[in-house]
Amino acid sequence: MTLTMESLTKEKIKEIIARRIAKEFKENDIVTLGIGLPTEAANYVNENINIIFQSENGILGLGKDQKGPNYNEKIINAGGVCVEVNKGASFYDSQMAFTIMRGGHIDATVLGALQVDEEGSIASWQIPGKFVPGIGGSMDLIIGSKRVIVAMTHTSKDEIKIMKRCTLPLTAYKEVNMIVTERCVFQVTLEGLVLTEINPLFTIDDIKASTEADFRVSKYLKEMEI
Repeated sequence: MTLTMESLTKEKIKEIIARRIAKEFKENDIVTLGIGLPTEAANYVNENINIIFQSENGILGLGKDQKGPNYNEKIINAGGVCVEVNKGASFYDSQMAFTIMRGGHIDATVLGALQVDEEGSIASWQIPGKFVPGIGGSMDLIIGSKRVIVAMTHTSKDEIKIMKRCTLPLTAYKEVNMIVTERCVFQVTLEGLVLTEINPLFTIDDIKASTEADFRVSKYLKEMEI
């Protein structure tokens, strides 16, 4: 089926982002997936590659979302979703979870965001006018991980999310390495954002119109697989 703008549903948008992020993981990587959209990436990992997923609520070796009627409701990820665990998985308390997260043991962290800016700063926890319980483990994950990937929709209710500078309270300053949306992929460099991949349903002008941040277009720009 040829994808069109009309078929770009919420579910398809999640799939495009999750599939693209799953390609970033390498053999024996330890990866933490944030609550919400980032957890979808576990469903698209190449089965021939050994990836160890860590959940900040205390699981090392979790697998895909549990499907079907006979799921085990006692095994959940940090977002409260029932998940499978792989052979050799381990369970531990919050103290050990944060030791792993803060100690530089995570190869890649994938998180959602409310805003990201052209310097790689991220705002992911405070929604204006709404009560939020706190920043959670996001700050620890971002600072402690070797690589930080943001997985988010390009805009939210027509509001731009990729900014020149974040206007919401920061979760971390200049720590993001990569931004993946349903429209494109940005690499965060010392010289700013570089557009490396684009959804063929969109043009570079579309990306410019929906992105406040300045960015360069890579001479190796290629199409995202959708």
